[in-house]
Amino acid sequence: MTSFSIKTQRLCPLKTPHKNQRGQALAEFLAVSVAMIPLFLLMPMIGKYQDISHSTQMASRYVAFDAMNRNDSMGTWKPESQLADEVRRRFFSNSDAPIKTDDVAGDFPANRNLFWSDPKGAPLIKRFNSDVSVSFGFGNGAHHGDAFSKTSDGVPFGLHDQLGLRARGIYTANVSVTLANLPSGLKFYEPFDRINLSITRSTSVVFDPWAARNPEQVEARIGGNPLIFPAASLLGVGSLVDASVAIIDLPGALSGPKLGKLDFWRDVVPADRLK
Repeated sequence: MTSFSIKTQRLCPLKTPHKNQRGQALAEFLAVSVAMIPLFLLMPMIGKYQDISHSTQMASRYVAFDAMNRNDSMGTWKPESQLADEVRRRFFSNSDAPIKTDDVAGDFPANRNLFWSDPKGAPLIKRFNSDVSVSFGFGNGAHHGDAFSKTSDGVPFGLHDQLGLRARGIYTANVSVTLANLPSGLKFYEPFDRINLSITRSTSVVFDPWAARNPEQVEARIGGNPLIFPAASLLGVGSLVDASVAIIDLPGALSGPKLGKLDFWRDVVPADRLK
């Protein structure tokens, strides 16, 4: 006869946490907070630095595109000191500054952007004339002539001198802003209390176009140089060809191919179409 036996096992109750582990989550939170609190305190300052950086970029574009409209090809340059005053007033003073001629930014609260201040309320741009500057070219020159950097046009465009085309290169405008350090004595603001932050942005343009003002200027550039337009030296031969074509063609037909005569092929809109 076979006998069976059944063994039972008691389940042990869950062990309660040791008393030394109590408060561990709070301790971990406090440890992480030590690292995160400085970041949270610096976030407003980082936003202010980004805002100033954006204004600096827009100011450099203003200087570069102003040069496209006012340069020696158009008559004269805008004075460098006037450009610097306009940049300081229109991009780095109070955000609602009016656009007025000969208006300059003053070092007083009414002309400042109140958002650009440190935690104690002191302005990040202390002095407009010395902390906001405009320069030209990769060498940070003081004049418009320093803004150009030579470029190579390559073999296909090596005749720009013969064509009377200007090829001074790329024009670069720079705007720089020097910002005040944050107040010292607070661990949270390190190293911004001694960083001596300066923001510089540049914009480069090419404004010596090779387009002509009118067909006459194209003819003057091309037709006056036999090296560029050899047909210009065939005016006598062209007359003989025209006469031969007139004899061969029917009476009243068009003349010959007009060799060397650019004005014949000029694309001109009739005057009655311009009304």
